Formats: sequence, C-alpha cells, structure tokens
Amino acid sequence: MRHFQIGRAYRTQSLILGLAVVLALVLLGCSGEQAGDGQALPPPEVSIAQVLSRSVQQWDEYTGRVSAIDTIELRARVSGYVQRFAYQEGQEVKQGDLLFLIDQRPYRMALDNAQAQLDRAREAKRLASMRDKSARLLIEAEAISQEELDMRSTTLTQSAADIDAAKAVVANAKLQLEFTEVRAPIAGKTSRARITAGNLAVADQTILTTIVSQDPMYVYFDVDESSYLRYGEQERDSGGEPAGTSVRVGLANEEGYPHTGTINFFDNQVNADVGTIRVRAVLPNADRIFTPGLFVRVQFTSDRKENVLLIDDKAVMTDQDRKYVYVVGKDNKIQRKDIVPGRMAEGLRVIQSGLAPDDKVVVAGQQKIYPGVLVKPNETPMAKL
Repeated sequence: MRHFQIGRAYRTQSLILGLAVVLALVLLGCSGEQAGDGQALPPPEVSIAQVLSRSVQQWDEYTGRVSAIDTIELRARVSGYVQRFAYQEGQEVKQGDLLFLIDQRPYRMALDNAQAQLDRAREAKRLASMRDKSARLLIEAEAISQEELDMRSTTLTQSAADIDAAKAVVANAKLQLEFTEVRAPIAGKTSRARITAGNLAVADQTILTTIVSQDPMYVYFDVDESSYLRYGEQERDSGGEPAGTSVRVGLANEEGYPHTGTINFFDNQVNADVGTIRVRAVLPNADRIFTPGLFVRVQFTSDRKENVLLIDDKAVMTDQDRKYVYVVGKDNKIQRKDIVPGRMAEGLRVIQSGLAPDDKVVVAGQQKIYPGVLVKPNETPMAKL
C-alpha cells in the first residue's frame, strides 16, 4: 500500500514538471515575438517621376490597306503551247527577265518565210531596175516605144513597194517570235504560274501569272469629312502651303508607328454614302515588310499641337478593365489613381484624365507597395526613362 502511494506521488510530480516546462517555452516564444514586433521594418524604396506637361504634335489616326503601285496580269501575246516557265513562283524578278517560253517553231518558220519573200522582192526590184535603165537607153535611140518605157518604170516602182511590204512582214514575224518569250514588264514579285508546260496559251486571253511591284508601296485610307475640312482650313491659313504631308504607319503586329511615308494624293470627291474621302500615301519598302492587302494603322499629322500630360508607360497598371497608377503624396504614402490612357507621344503615354501636373508617379517598385503604405521615394526625371 505504501509503495502504491509513493509511485502515484512520483507520477504527479513528473506531470507538474512537464507542464511547467511547456509553459516556460510558450512564455519564451511570446516574449520573442514581442521583441520582434518592437523592431519596425524600413519602408520600401520606389522610383518616382514628375508627370510631364508638354505641347506635342497632334496626329489623327485611321486604318488603311497596303496596295502595290504596279499590278500586272501577265498574258500571252501570241497563241501557242507553253514549253516551260523559267522562274520560281513567288520570287522577285527584274524587268525583262524571262518568265515563260511558248513553242517558237511555228514563228521561226513564219519569219524564215517572210525573209524569203523579202529576198525575192529585192531580186525583183534589181531586175526591174536593170530593165528600166536599159529602156531609158533604148528610148534615146528610138528602139522602143514610150509605152514600153512607162511600163518598165512602173514595174520598178511596184518592186520598191513590194520590198517595203515584205519588210513589214518580216518585222511582224520577228515581233511574233519575240512574243514567244514572255518577259517581266516590270520589276516585282511574281505569283504562282496559272498555266504549266504543255498547255495552250491563247493570245490576249490566257493569264500566265501576276506581278506586283515591291518598292515603294501605296497606303490607302479614308479621312472623315470633318477632318478633311479642317485640313483645308489649315492649308488656307498657311497661305496655300500643304497642311501636312507626313504619315506614320504601323502594322498589326507592331507597337506604335515605326514607318514614315508621304501623302501624294487626295481623291477628287467625298463618298456621300459614308462621308469620307480617299487619301493615298507613298511608303518606302526596301526591307519588303509591306505586302499588298495588309491592314495598317495610319497616323496623319493634323498640323496642330496640344498640351498633354505624359508618363512612362511602365507606370500604368491594370485592374481588370481599369487602368491605374500609384502616386506618392506629401506624407510619402501611396495613393492609387484610376486613369484614362491615350496614345503614345515622344515615347511616353498620354494621359487623358486621372492625373494632375504636380503628381509624382511610381515608375519602378510597384510590386512592393499598396495603397496607404509608407515608402521611401527616389525621384528621377521622367524624360530619362
């Protein structure tokens, strides 16, 4: 009985000792957390820049299509069976390059026949000339009649005319033979062959292929009626000088408008159905970026300047369908401002609404901050970003 009481007392003491150790560890952890909370973390550093207020060139934006200056439907000019086509489909060719060859044998025989007729006419003239000269000598000796002299003189004249006719036949035969070699009338890029070797090409009907010129290119776009009237007012205000001839062009997969062209044509009437007028610009294409039919974005200078607010595009953030930026207030606390961004100008983003000229926008370090947090701002010029 005594041994049972001693064992029970021992277990009770062990339990109390264990609880004391656990309680001590808990208190130690709490004291550590309190010590950690007492050490304030430094505010995050961010880069900020003053919103720029500048007068920038105003551009009107349109959509357009690329078109080749020259587009040729290459047709056969003589009939015959195609022997071969002498180009690779889709390649660029120079003016005068051989593209198709039509069977030349019938045309060579026609040329040989025409040449033989010309030689015959020349011999006939030579004989008529000798007889005419003889007749003139005989008429002086009264050995032939005047009628005979006139007949020989007429025969000589007819022989000369026969030579001219034979020359024309030879020239035509040479031209027909030349047309059997179908050559590129312009420099440009070829399409697929519409007809292959062994098929009959009919003169002036069969399309063999198409060729489009490559450099430069045209860009056609439609200007609305009000903008067209404004351009006219600007031209009159400038004393007849063109209101603006430069355009900037961007493809669907390009940022901004990296290509520059010049206006060279306004149509002579406004389309009454849609209230627009067709405009054409010439665009260099030395690097062959533009292909006829491509959709392009066009900016046309309106010869006006406007005061706008500009910020670095990297400062603009997205929240679902909203655009916003972080700005730093006088107390160095972050504020969120929803904005309406506009086009790019001088490498910066135009802000249509939401910012003031004295705002300082966070341009780097946005991932470390949120509205209301205290920050350490480092100011940098917006123009150097």
